Amino acid sequence: MKKQHIWLMVFGVFLIGANLRLPITMMPPLLNTLSASGILPKSLAGLVTSIPLAMFAIMSPVIGKLGGKYGPGRVLTFAAAALVLGAGLRLIPNAWGLLIGTAFAGLGITGGNVLLPALIKSEFPHRIAVMTTMYTTAMGLVASIGTGTSGLLAKQVGPTTTMATFGAVSVVALVVWLGVLPQLQNHRSSTVVPNAKVSLTRERLAWLIALFFGLQSVLYYSLLTWLPSIWQNAGFDAVTAGTLATIFQLFGLPLNMLTPMLAEREHGLTTVVLIAAGGFVIGLVGVLVGPSVFWLQALMAIIMGAGSGAAFSICIVFFQKKTQTAVGTASLSGMAQSGGYILAAIGPVSFSWLAQVIAWPGVVAVCLGLSLLMGMIGLIIAKRPAMVA
Repeated sequence: MKKQHIWLMVFGVFLIGANLRLPITMMPPLLNTLSASGILPKSLAGLVTSIPLAMFAIMSPVIGKLGGKYGPGRVLTFAAAALVLGAGLRLIPNAWGLLIGTAFAGLGITGGNVLLPALIKSEFPHRIAVMTTMYTTAMGLVASIGTGTSGLLAKQVGPTTTMATFGAVSVVALVVWLGVLPQLQNHRSSTVVPNAKVSLTRERLAWLIALFFGLQSVLYYSLLTWLPSIWQNAGFDAVTAGTLATIFQLFGLPLNMLTPMLAEREHGLTTVVLIAAGGFVIGLVGVLVGPSVFWLQALMAIIMGAGSGAAFSICIVFFQKKTQTAVGTASLSGMAQSGGYILAAIGPVSFSWLAQVIAWPGVVAVCLGLSLLMGMIGLIIAKRPAMVA
Protein backbone atom coordinates (compact mmCIF):
# COMPACT_ATOMS: atom_id res chain seq x y z
CA MET A 1 0.00 0.00 0.00
CA LYS A 2 1.28 3.49 -0.86
CA LYS A 3 2.44 5.67 2.00
CA GLN A 4 -0.19 8.34 1.34
CA HIS A 5 -2.91 5.70 1.47
CA ILE A 6 -1.65 4.48 4.84
CA TRP A 7 -1.78 8.00 6.26
CA LEU A 8 -5.27 8.50 4.85
CA MET A 9 -6.36 5.30 6.58
CA VAL A 10 -4.77 6.45 9.85
CA PHE A 11 -6.61 9.78 9.56
CA GLY A 12 -9.85 7.92 8.85
CA VAL A 13 -9.46 5.78 11.98
CA PHE A 14 -8.74 8.94 14.01
CA LEU A 15 -11.88 10.67 12.72
CA ILE A 16 -14.14 7.69 13.34
CA GLY A 17 -12.74 7.52 16.87
CA ALA A 18 -13.39 11.23 17.35
CA ASN A 19 -17.11 10.62 16.71
CA LEU A 20 -17.58 7.74 19.16
CA ARG A 21 -18.65 9.85 22.16
CA LEU A 22 -18.99 13.41 20.86
CA PRO A 23 -22.64 13.07 19.67
CA ILE A 24 -23.56 12.02 23.23
CA THR A 25 -21.30 14.18 25.41
CA MET A 26 -22.06 17.43 23.61
CA MET A 27 -25.78 17.14 24.39
CA PRO A 28 -26.21 17.46 28.21
CA PRO A 29 -25.06 21.11 28.33
CA LEU A 30 -27.59 21.89 25.55
CA LEU A 31 -30.66 20.34 27.17
CA ASN A 32 -31.79 23.40 29.14
CA THR A 33 -31.43 25.60 26.06
CA LEU A 34 -33.31 23.10 23.88
CA SER A 35 -36.11 22.91 26.46
CA ALA A 36 -36.32 26.68 26.80
CA SER A 37 -36.56 27.05 23.01
CA GLY A 38 -39.42 24.55 22.83
CA ILE A 39 -37.49 22.07 20.68
CA LEU A 40 -37.29 19.33 23.31
CA PRO A 41 -39.69 19.02 26.28
CA LYS A 42 -37.98 18.38 29.60
CA SER A 43 -39.93 15.13 29.95
CA LEU A 44 -38.03 13.74 26.92
CA ALA A 45 -34.59 15.12 27.75
CA GLY A 46 -33.37 11.88 29.31
CA LEU A 47 -33.90 10.07 26.00
CA VAL A 48 -30.99 11.97 24.47
CA THR A 49 -28.66 9.82 26.60
CA SER A 50 -30.67 6.61 26.87
CA ILE A 51 -31.41 6.18 23.13
CA PRO A 52 -27.72 5.79 22.12
CA LEU A 53 -27.14 3.31 24.95
CA ALA A 54 -30.17 1.31 23.80
CA MET A 55 -28.82 1.33 20.23
CA PHE A 56 -25.45 0.07 21.50
CA ALA A 57 -27.17 -2.80 23.30
CA ILE A 58 -29.49 -3.80 20.46
CA MET A 59 -27.25 -3.30 17.44
CA SER A 60 -23.78 -4.35 18.68
CA PRO A 61 -24.21 -8.08 17.88
CA VAL A 62 -25.83 -7.24 14.53
CA ILE A 63 -22.95 -4.94 13.60
CA GLY A 64 -20.47 -7.61 14.66
CA LYS A 65 -22.08 -10.17 12.33
CA LEU A 66 -22.24 -7.70 9.44
CA GLY A 67 -18.58 -6.83 9.94
CA GLY A 68 -17.67 -10.51 9.81
CA LYS A 69 -19.68 -11.03 6.64
CA TYR A 70 -18.87 -7.92 4.61
CA GLY A 71 -15.66 -6.69 6.22
CA PRO A 72 -15.27 -4.00 8.90
CA GLY A 73 -14.25 -1.31 6.39
CA ARG A 74 -17.44 -1.50 4.36
CA VAL A 75 -19.72 -1.57 7.39
CA LEU A 76 -17.82 1.32 8.98
CA THR A 77 -18.62 3.39 5.89
CA PHE A 78 -22.33 2.89 6.52
CA ALA A 79 -21.75 3.71 10.19
CA ALA A 80 -20.08 6.99 9.20
CA ALA A 81 -23.04 7.74 6.92
CA ALA A 82 -25.43 7.06 9.82
CA LEU A 83 -23.52 9.59 11.93
CA VAL A 84 -23.93 12.24 9.21
CA LEU A 85 -27.63 11.45 8.80
CA GLY A 86 -28.11 11.65 12.56
CA ALA A 87 -26.32 15.00 12.75
CA GLY A 88 -28.53 16.35 9.96
CA LEU A 89 -31.80 15.13 11.49
CA ARG A 90 -30.90 16.73 14.80
CA LEU A 91 -31.02 20.12 13.09
CA ILE A 92 -34.77 19.76 12.43
CA PRO A 93 -36.28 22.09 15.06
CA ASN A 94 -38.59 19.64 16.81
CA ALA A 95 -38.34 16.74 19.25
CA TRP A 96 -38.93 14.03 16.61
CA GLY A 97 -36.05 15.20 14.45
CA LEU A 98 -33.75 15.45 17.45
CA LEU A 99 -34.61 12.01 18.84
CA ILE A 100 -34.59 10.16 15.51
CA GLY A 101 -31.29 11.84 14.70
CA THR A 102 -29.98 10.69 18.06
CA ALA A 103 -30.98 7.11 17.19
CA PHE A 104 -29.04 7.27 13.90
CA ALA A 105 -26.07 8.79 15.75
CA GLY A 106 -26.25 5.87 18.19
CA LEU A 107 -26.26 3.43 15.27
CA GLY A 108 -23.18 5.07 13.78
CA ILE A 109 -21.36 5.06 17.11
CA THR A 110 -22.20 1.38 17.53
CA GLY A 111 -20.50 0.62 14.22
CA GLY A 112 -17.31 2.33 15.33
CA ASN A 113 -17.39 0.83 18.83
CA VAL A 114 -17.68 -2.71 17.52
CA LEU A 115 -15.63 -2.66 14.33
CA LEU A 116 -12.67 -0.34 14.88
CA PRO A 117 -10.85 -2.93 17.05
CA ALA A 118 -11.40 -5.55 14.34
CA LEU A 119 -10.31 -3.22 11.52
CA ILE A 120 -7.13 -2.27 13.40
CA LYS A 121 -6.34 -5.95 13.98
CA SER A 122 -6.83 -6.61 10.26
CA GLU A 123 -5.19 -3.55 8.69
CA PHE A 124 -2.48 -2.75 11.24
CA PRO A 125 -1.43 -6.14 12.67
CA HIS A 126 1.99 -4.80 13.68
CA ARG A 127 0.74 -1.46 15.04
CA ILE A 128 -2.28 -2.56 17.05
CA ALA A 129 -1.20 -0.80 20.27
CA VAL A 130 -0.37 2.50 18.54
CA MET A 131 -3.58 2.61 16.49
CA THR A 132 -5.76 1.61 19.42
CA THR A 133 -4.14 4.32 21.53
CA MET A 134 -4.79 6.87 18.81
CA TYR A 135 -8.49 6.20 18.36
CA THR A 136 -9.34 5.84 22.06
CA THR A 137 -7.47 9.07 22.78
CA ALA A 138 -9.34 10.85 19.99
CA MET A 139 -12.60 9.50 21.39
CA GLY A 140 -11.97 10.77 24.92
CA LEU A 141 -10.36 14.08 23.97
CA VAL A 142 -13.00 15.19 21.48
CA ALA A 143 -15.77 14.03 23.85
CA SER A 144 -14.33 16.23 26.61
CA ILE A 145 -14.08 19.19 24.25
CA GLY A 146 -17.73 18.68 23.32
CA THR A 147 -18.83 18.62 26.96
CA GLY A 148 -16.73 21.61 27.90
CA THR A 149 -17.58 23.93 25.01
CA SER A 150 -21.09 23.10 23.73
CA GLY A 151 -22.89 25.04 26.47
CA LEU A 152 -20.72 28.12 25.99
CA LEU A 153 -21.09 27.95 22.22
CA ALA A 154 -24.87 27.57 22.50
CA LYS A 155 -25.08 30.84 24.46
CA GLN A 156 -23.37 32.61 21.54
CA VAL A 157 -24.96 31.02 18.47
CA GLY A 158 -27.83 28.86 19.75
CA PRO A 159 -28.18 25.08 20.15
CA THR A 160 -28.94 24.31 16.49
CA THR A 161 -25.80 26.00 15.17
CA THR A 162 -23.82 24.34 17.96
CA MET A 163 -25.07 20.89 16.93
CA ALA A 164 -24.29 21.69 13.30
CA THR A 165 -20.75 22.75 14.22
CA PHE A 166 -19.97 19.53 16.06
CA GLY A 167 -21.87 17.51 13.46
CA ALA A 168 -19.37 18.72 10.86
CA VAL A 169 -16.83 16.34 12.43
CA SER A 170 -18.94 13.40 11.21
CA VAL A 171 -19.13 14.86 7.69
CA VAL A 172 -15.34 15.10 7.50
CA ALA A 173 -15.07 11.53 8.80
CA LEU A 174 -17.39 10.22 6.08
CA VAL A 175 -15.57 12.08 3.30
CA VAL A 176 -12.20 10.73 4.42
CA TRP A 177 -13.56 7.22 4.93
CA LEU A 178 -14.96 7.15 1.39
CA GLY A 179 -11.40 7.78 0.25
CA VAL A 180 -10.11 5.03 2.52
CA LEU A 181 -12.64 2.39 1.43
CA PRO A 182 -11.12 1.49 -1.98
CA GLN A 183 -7.79 0.85 -0.30
CA LEU A 184 -9.42 -1.46 2.24
CA GLN A 185 -11.20 -3.42 -0.49
CA ASN A 186 -8.00 -3.85 -2.46
CA HIS A 187 -5.68 -4.39 0.48
CA ARG A 188 -4.97 -8.06 1.05
CA SER A 189 -4.95 -7.91 4.87
CA SER A 190 -8.54 -6.62 4.95
CA THR A 191 -9.90 -9.79 3.36
CA VAL A 192 -12.58 -11.43 5.45
CA VAL A 193 -13.83 -14.94 4.76
CA PRO A 194 -17.48 -14.29 3.75
CA ASN A 195 -18.89 -17.52 5.10
CA ALA A 196 -16.86 -17.66 8.30
CA LYS A 197 -19.04 -18.48 11.26
CA VAL A 198 -17.76 -17.43 14.62
CA SER A 199 -19.81 -18.59 17.61
CA LEU A 200 -18.56 -17.41 20.97
CA THR A 201 -21.60 -18.13 23.10
CA ARG A 202 -20.12 -21.46 24.25
CA GLU A 203 -16.80 -19.89 25.20
CA ARG A 204 -16.50 -19.19 28.93
CA LEU A 205 -13.78 -16.62 28.26
CA ALA A 206 -16.11 -14.67 25.94
CA TRP A 207 -18.72 -14.43 28.69
CA LEU A 208 -16.10 -13.31 31.21
CA ILE A 209 -14.97 -10.53 28.85
CA ALA A 210 -18.60 -9.53 28.28
CA LEU A 211 -19.15 -9.35 32.05
CA PHE A 212 -15.97 -7.32 32.53
CA PHE A 213 -17.10 -4.89 29.82
CA GLY A 214 -20.54 -4.66 31.43
CA LEU A 215 -19.15 -3.92 34.88
CA GLN A 216 -16.83 -1.17 33.64
CA SER A 217 -19.70 0.31 31.61
CA VAL A 218 -22.15 0.42 34.48
CA LEU A 219 -19.50 1.92 36.77
CA TYR A 220 -18.47 4.60 34.27
CA TYR A 221 -21.92 5.73 33.17
CA SER A 222 -23.45 5.53 36.66
CA LEU A 223 -20.61 7.47 38.26
CA LEU A 224 -20.62 10.00 35.42
CA THR A 225 -24.33 10.53 36.06
CA TRP A 226 -24.39 10.56 39.86
CA LEU A 227 -20.99 11.66 41.15
CA PRO A 228 -22.11 15.33 41.16
CA SER A 229 -25.07 14.37 43.39
CA ILE A 230 -22.82 12.25 45.63
CA TRP A 231 -20.39 15.16 46.08
CA GLN A 232 -23.23 17.60 46.70
CA ASN A 233 -24.60 15.23 49.32
CA ALA A 234 -21.14 15.33 50.94
CA GLY A 235 -21.33 19.12 51.22
CA PHE A 236 -19.97 20.63 48.00
CA ASP A 237 -21.98 23.17 46.02
CA ALA A 238 -23.25 22.35 42.53
CA VAL A 239 -20.46 24.19 40.69
CA THR A 240 -17.69 22.48 42.68
CA ALA A 241 -19.34 19.08 42.29
CA GLY A 242 -19.56 19.66 38.53
CA THR A 243 -15.88 20.60 38.44
CA LEU A 244 -14.95 17.38 40.22
CA ALA A 245 -17.05 15.38 37.74
CA THR A 246 -15.23 17.08 34.85
CA ILE A 247 -11.89 16.13 36.42
CA PHE A 248 -13.13 12.53 36.62
CA GLN A 249 -13.92 12.52 32.91
CA LEU A 250 -10.72 14.25 31.75
CA PHE A 251 -8.31 12.03 33.64
CA GLY A 252 -9.43 8.95 31.80
CA LEU A 253 -7.48 10.27 28.81
CA PRO A 254 -3.92 9.47 29.98
CA LEU A 255 -4.80 5.82 30.60
CA ASN A 256 -6.64 5.65 27.27
CA MET A 257 -3.29 6.56 25.72
CA LEU A 258 -1.07 4.34 27.84
CA THR A 259 -3.12 1.16 28.23
CA PRO A 260 -2.58 -0.43 24.77
CA MET A 261 1.18 0.04 25.07
CA LEU A 262 1.30 -1.14 28.69
CA ALA A 263 -0.64 -4.23 27.66
CA GLU A 264 2.16 -5.22 25.27
CA ARG A 265 4.66 -5.59 28.13
CA GLU A 266 5.25 -8.75 30.11
CA HIS A 267 2.43 -9.09 32.64
CA GLY A 268 0.95 -5.98 31.00
CA LEU A 269 -2.66 -7.20 30.99
CA THR A 270 -2.51 -7.98 34.70
CA THR A 271 -0.93 -4.61 35.44
CA VAL A 272 -3.64 -2.68 33.59
CA VAL A 273 -6.44 -4.68 35.24
CA LEU A 274 -4.98 -3.80 38.65
CA ILE A 275 -4.76 -0.12 37.65
CA ALA A 276 -8.37 -0.18 36.46
CA ALA A 277 -9.87 -1.92 39.48
CA GLY A 278 -7.51 -0.20 41.92
CA GLY A 279 -8.38 3.23 40.53
CA PHE A 280 -12.08 2.69 41.12
CA VAL A 281 -11.53 1.10 44.55
CA ILE A 282 -9.15 3.76 45.91
CA GLY A 283 -11.23 6.62 44.50
CA LEU A 284 -14.51 5.26 45.84
CA VAL A 285 -13.05 4.62 49.29
CA GLY A 286 -11.80 8.22 49.30
CA VAL A 287 -15.25 9.51 48.32
CA LEU A 288 -16.88 7.32 50.98
CA VAL A 289 -14.68 8.12 53.97
CA GLY A 290 -12.67 11.19 52.97
CA PRO A 291 -13.50 14.67 54.27
CA SER A 292 -15.16 17.29 52.06
CA VAL A 293 -11.88 18.91 51.09
CA PHE A 294 -11.65 19.94 47.45
CA TRP A 295 -8.04 18.95 46.81
CA LEU A 296 -8.56 15.51 48.33
CA GLN A 297 -11.73 14.82 46.36
CA ALA A 298 -10.06 16.17 43.21
CA LEU A 299 -7.33 13.57 43.78
CA MET A 300 -10.00 10.87 44.16
CA ALA A 301 -11.61 12.06 40.91
CA ILE A 302 -8.24 11.82 39.15
CA ILE A 303 -7.65 8.30 40.47
CA MET A 304 -11.16 7.13 39.52
CA GLY A 305 -10.84 8.75 36.11
CA ALA A 306 -7.58 6.93 35.51
CA GLY A 307 -9.26 3.67 36.53
CA SER A 308 -12.16 4.27 34.15
CA GLY A 309 -9.81 5.03 31.24
CA ALA A 310 -7.78 1.89 31.91
CA ALA A 311 -10.92 -0.25 32.26
CA PHE A 312 -12.41 0.80 28.93
CA SER A 313 -9.15 0.55 27.02
CA ILE A 314 -8.27 -2.88 28.40
CA CYS A 315 -11.62 -4.12 27.08
CA ILE A 316 -10.55 -3.12 23.57
CA VAL A 317 -7.24 -4.92 24.13
CA PHE A 318 -9.11 -8.03 25.35
CA PHE A 319 -11.20 -8.02 22.14
CA GLN A 320 -8.00 -8.02 20.09
CA LYS A 321 -5.68 -10.23 22.15
CA LYS A 322 -8.15 -12.91 23.21
CA THR A 323 -9.21 -13.68 19.62
CA GLN A 324 -7.08 -14.84 16.71
CA THR A 325 -8.88 -13.31 13.73
CA ALA A 326 -10.51 -10.01 12.80
CA VAL A 327 -13.83 -11.85 12.45
CA GLY A 328 -13.46 -13.18 15.98
CA THR A 329 -12.59 -9.70 17.28
CA ALA A 330 -15.70 -8.21 15.68
CA SER A 331 -17.91 -10.99 17.05
CA LEU A 332 -16.52 -10.73 20.57
CA SER A 333 -16.75 -6.94 20.49
CA GLY A 334 -20.40 -7.10 19.42
CA MET A 335 -21.30 -9.73 22.00
CA ALA A 336 -19.60 -7.94 24.90
CA GLN A 337 -20.88 -4.48 24.03
CA SER A 338 -24.46 -5.64 23.63
CA GLY A 339 -24.69 -6.98 27.17
CA GLY A 340 -22.43 -4.29 28.57
CA TYR A 341 -24.53 -1.41 27.35
CA ILE A 342 -27.73 -3.00 28.63
CA LEU A 343 -26.15 -2.77 32.08
CA ALA A 344 -24.95 0.76 31.31
CA ALA A 345 -28.49 1.83 30.38
CA ILE A 346 -30.10 0.47 33.54
CA GLY A 347 -27.26 1.34 35.91
CA PRO A 348 -27.96 5.07 36.44
CA VAL A 349 -31.69 4.44 36.94
CA SER A 350 -31.04 1.58 39.37
CA PHE A 351 -28.56 3.65 41.37
CA SER A 352 -31.09 6.47 41.62
CA TRP A 353 -33.57 4.02 43.16
CA LEU A 354 -30.88 2.59 45.46
CA ALA A 355 -30.03 6.07 46.69
CA GLN A 356 -33.59 6.43 47.97
CA VAL A 357 -33.34 3.11 49.80
CA ILE A 358 -29.79 3.06 51.20
CA ALA A 359 -28.65 6.68 50.59
CA TRP A 360 -25.64 7.77 48.54
CA PRO A 361 -22.96 6.23 50.81
CA GLY A 362 -24.67 2.87 50.25
CA VAL A 363 -24.54 3.42 46.48
CA VAL A 364 -20.81 4.15 46.70
CA ALA A 365 -20.37 0.92 48.67
CA VAL A 366 -22.22 -1.02 45.93
CA CYS A 367 -19.89 0.52 43.31
CA LEU A 368 -16.95 -0.51 45.46
CA GLY A 369 -18.14 -4.12 45.43
CA LEU A 370 -18.64 -4.03 41.64
CA SER A 371 -15.12 -2.67 41.22
CA LEU A 372 -13.63 -5.54 43.21
CA LEU A 373 -15.65 -8.06 41.20
CA MET A 374 -14.48 -6.43 37.95
CA GLY A 375 -10.86 -6.71 39.10
CA MET A 376 -11.16 -10.40 39.95
CA ILE A 377 -12.74 -11.19 36.59
CA GLY A 378 -10.11 -9.14 34.77
CA LEU A 379 -7.28 -11.07 36.42
CA ILE A 380 -8.85 -14.35 35.30
CA ILE A 381 -9.19 -13.05 31.72
CA ALA A 382 -5.58 -11.84 31.67
CA LYS A 383 -4.31 -15.35 32.46
CA ARG A 384 -6.42 -17.18 29.87
CA PRO A 385 -5.06 -17.96 26.38
CA ALA A 386 -6.75 -16.58 23.28
CA MET A 387 -9.82 -18.36 21.92
CA VAL A 388 -9.77 -20.25 18.61
CA ALA A 389 -12.01 -17.64 16.93
